[in-house]
Amino acid sequence: MSNTPYSRRGFVKNTFKAGTLVTLPSLLHGQPQQAAEKKKIVVVGGHPDDPESGAGGTIPLLVKAGHEVTLMYFTNGDEGIAGKSHEEAAAIRKKEATEACKILHTKPLFVNQVDGESIITNPEMSRFQKLLWAEKPHVVFTHWPIDSHKDHQLASVLTIQAWMEAPQPFTLYFYEVCTGTQSFVFHPTDYVDISDTQALKYKALACHASQHVIGKDGKYTQEMYDCGHPAMEDFRGKELGVRAAEAFIRMTGKGMGKLII
Repeated sequence: MSNTPYSRRGFVKNTFKAGTLVTLPSLLHGQPQQAAEKKKIVVVGGHPDDPESGAGGTIPLLVKAGHEVTLMYFTNGDEGIAGKSHEEAAAIRKKEATEACKILHTKPLFVNQVDGESIITNPEMSRFQKLLWAEKPHVVFTHWPIDSHKDHQLASVLTIQAWMEAPQPFTLYFYEVCTGTQSFVFHPTDYVDISDTQALKYKALACHASQHVIGKDGKYTQEMYDCGHPAMEDFRGKELGVRAAEAFIRMTGKGMGKLII
């Protein structure tokens, strides 16, 4: 056995394997030179702010590389604002999501299920699949299914079913949201260095002002970004050997590595 130190970063690099579908390393490597190389990516989230939370640092890198990114919001966050009706809250949160998408240079797509009352039925599965497949994605990101929030679970399961039955195959990755309180048993296969895009992720999440923590005096006590995001990004960064990172699990369970860009 060699005495050469074997770091996690080295392991990620050395376990790179070629794949037949589009992978994160290929998406993030350089600027597409031709329109044919431009890929379509969809990031599915249970609520407005979830795609930004789980992949908000990776998304700008994908856009910078010349790819088209759509944020697909499963519910409208109808129950997400105390004292507001479902209709009022949904309108506010959809507007916030649209503003976040402008910052990230992405397109919003709303599935319009009801926050906290999301369901899986054959008609709803068919509707979700048609919406997702209409985007003709090459890569899709969604919630890790082992999650404490039902909307996250259902968004993940519907995406998995869409992946399994897709007429045009796509690569599927899972992201984490507040691991330890929402996502559980999350063991990454892939990482993305977001040291240079962490500030933009923060700016996008700041658009979701209705989700800031509010104290009894009615004043903000904590911005939503500070609710676990910096610690998680710092931890994943330490795993990778960079300042800040986002982590993902590839559906096949086989990491592709080489995600330091």
